[in-house]
Amino acid sequence: MTIIADGGSTKCDWILLDESGNLLLKTRTLGLNPAVIPQEDLYARIRENNDLPALFNKATHVDFYGAGCGTETPRTILRLVLERLFKKAKVTVQEDMAAAVYAATTKPGIVCILGTGSNSCYYDGEQIHTPIPSLGFTLMDEASGNYFGKRLIRDYFYNRMPAELAEEFEKRFDIDADIIKLNVYKKPNPNTYLAQFAEFIFTSEEVNGYFYKLISEGIIRFIDYRIMCYKEAQNVPIHFVGSIAHFSKDIIEDCMKRYQLELGNVIRRPIDGLIDYYRKHKLNVAT
Repeated sequence: MTIIADGGSTKCDWILLDESGNLLLKTRTLGLNPAVIPQEDLYARIRENNDLPALFNKATHVDFYGAGCGTETPRTILRLVLERLFKKAKVTVQEDMAAAVYAATTKPGIVCILGTGSNSCYYDGEQIHTPIPSLGFTLMDEASGNYFGKRLIRDYFYNRMPAELAEEFEKRFDIDADIIKLNVYKKPNPNTYLAQFAEFIFTSEEVNGYFYKLISEGIIRFIDYRIMCYKEAQNVPIHFVGSIAHFSKDIIEDCMKRYQLELGNVIRRPIDGLIDYYRKHKLNVAT
C-alpha cells in the first residue's frame, strides 16, 4: 500500500492507494512544513489524525511532497519523523514543486505554486529546474496567501483599504496591533497566520476595484520575478497550482496577456492529479 502526501504550511492532504491503484483513503492533517514547524509538532500532527495511525505498520511506501522540503536539512527532519511512524515503509521526501509538476503536466512547461507560499520551476518534460531557490515568506513568496495577508494588514493600518471593507475586516479578524505582532514575531508558523487573512479577499464583495488591484499587483510581481526569469516563458504553457491560483484564475489570465504568456492548467489541489500520475507512471496500472 502506497501513501502519498501533499503538504503545505496550512494543511496536508493524504491518500492511500493499493497496488492496483484503487483509492482506499483520503484524509487531511494540519500543515507539515519542516522548515517552520518543530520536529515533535510534526510528529504530533500526524499521530492526531484519526485515520493514519492504523497505517503505521501496514504502509509499504510513503511518498511525501511538501513545502519547506527544498533543502536537505528539513527533508531529513521530515523523513526521520515519517520513518519513526511508518515503521515498515520506504519513505521518500521531495519538495512540493515536484507534486505540482506531476499534477499539472507531462510536457514541457513552467509550473507555479500559489498557496500559503509561492514558487515556480521549469519542467523540460523529464527534469525539474529551479534555478532560483525559495527563501520563504519573509523574503519572497510573491502573490501567495501570506503575501496578500501582509498587504491587507498594511493597507488596513495605513488607511488604504476602502472604509466599508476596513469595517468588515476589523469585525472578522482580531486586528489588535499587539496580537498581530505576537503572532508574527513570537508565535510559531507566522506564514500560516498571515495567510489566513487572504481569505478576506475571496469571501468579501469587491469595492472600488480594491481586490482586483491588490491581486493583480501581486500577480504582476510574481510574473516579473518567478516566470519571466525563465527564457522558455513565452514558448511553453504556464501552469498554476494552489488555492490562491484557483480563486484568482481570471486575474492571472488578464495579467499574463500583458506579457503574451499562455495560461495552462490551473489546479486547486495537486493531490488529485497525483493519483492519476501514480496510476500511470508509478504503479503501472492500466487506466
